Amino acid sequence: MSNLWIREAVKILLYIMLQVFVLKEINLGDSRQQLINIIVYPVVLLTLPIKLPQFFLLLLAFGIGITIDMFYMSPGVHAGACLWMVAFRPFILRLLEPKNGYPTDISPTIHDLGIVWFIQFAGILLLVFFFSYFTLQVFTFVYAGEIIIKSILGLLVSGIIIFLLQLFFSFRS
Repeated sequence: MSNLWIREAVKILLYIMLQVFVLKEINLGDSRQQLINIIVYPVVLLTLPIKLPQFFLLLLAFGIGITIDMFYMSPGVHAGACLWMVAFRPFILRLLEPKNGYPTDISPTIHDLGIVWFIQFAGILLLVFFFSYFTLQVFTFVYAGEIIIKSILGLLVSGIIIFLLQLFFSFRS
């Protein structure tokens, strides 16, 4: 069990470093506004074992989000988006639950539950993440059109990168 925790902690640390030291510096927009944001660190919250208690997931989501917020100079935006995503996670898990239920001791990954299941699961929760992220960023629905466009573009670009990373790491032994 401790081997699992060490592996998860290293994975979280690596994704945070990738996000703040590499992806934060990529600007896919014009000088006035960045339309496409590449945010991949939420995958660590998505792929944590299913049996983890919700309270622990919420604490972890807040900790990871606030850490990212420190690097992005965005007080509470990432933390809030992570909390919303993790709050929806149990409902989406129930919605997509196989007829036989989930096997014990698995994580919601491509390796454990398949490509189609993971695309549905990650797609829904990443949409929740991006919509909350951009809504909290402007803190008004006056820019609803911009929020929706940025959410969809962020979901598409980040979702493809997350999918490729999941495929790459699913070939573990």
